[in-house]
Amino acid sequence: MQEVKLTVSYDDYEDGIRMEKLIRELAAKPEAGSLESLIIGDWGQAYENSPDEFMGTLIELAPSFPSLRKLFIGDMGSEECEVSWIIQTDLTPLLIAFPELKSFWVKGSSGLSLGPIQHGKLEEFVIICGGLPREVLASMARAELPELRKLELYLGVEDYGFDGSLQDVLPLLEKGLFPKLVYLGLKDSEIQDEIAKAAAEAPILDQLEVLDLSEGTLSDEGAEALLASDKIKKLKHLNLSYHYMTDEMLIRWKRSGMSVDVSEQQQSDEDDWRYPSLTE
Repeated sequence: MQEVKLTVSYDDYEDGIRMEKLIRELAAKPEAGSLESLIIGDWGQAYENSPDEFMGTLIELAPSFPSLRKLFIGDMGSEECEVSWIIQTDLTPLLIAFPELKSFWVKGSSGLSLGPIQHGKLEEFVIICGGLPREVLASMARAELPELRKLELYLGVEDYGFDGSLQDVLPLLEKGLFPKLVYLGLKDSEIQDEIAKAAAEAPILDQLEVLDLSEGTLSDEGAEALLASDKIKKLKHLNLSYHYMTDEMLIRWKRSGMSVDVSEQQQSDEDDWRYPSLTE
């Protein structure tokens, strides 16, 4: 896959370089026609500026990238911008502009919104953030994505933008919402035990191969429900890495015979506070 990453550093932005200019330069190159993956990194002081600065240009020049199949908006490290500080916007127009896209990744959720989502080719949708707004969860639950095979959502914590509850997550556990979905990630959550107990007997397990509940605050409470579920036993893989389960529970998982990742055991602090992985 031919892949290009465009980045505007802090100093570049101070010198007047803009992501819009980099996109226009890329579109003018002969290899633009065969580009399959475009990664937009830091667009320049992303804690103050949103993708609105360049999104219109990317949409305007979409015909210059007829082979594009993967688009990532916001691939930047904490040294460039902490994930909870990344300012996003309504990214739905990008999905309309690129109807052949198969993979769409987003990092950051401040200001993130999604309008009505209809896309006939998208197979993978990933949102990485410190706290996902309930309105984005609602948009995903209403999305029409008939080819979607992988959905991975970092739910995060209230301090960084998660303003929902288990009730906002439950629609994503319904069978048939995305008919071809085989990988569901509901991860990095401060209510990971509640999600685990709801997922343990969820209808969607009948179609899943992989359930990813990693990176959150999962304890023995949620794990008990998962271990007791015959539906969970039918999965090809269960990802519970980064968790707060006890040594005794890890032994039970080892004896279960299931393909399960229980690496990265965490210890709660003296006041029993537990934190998801992606917090600052």
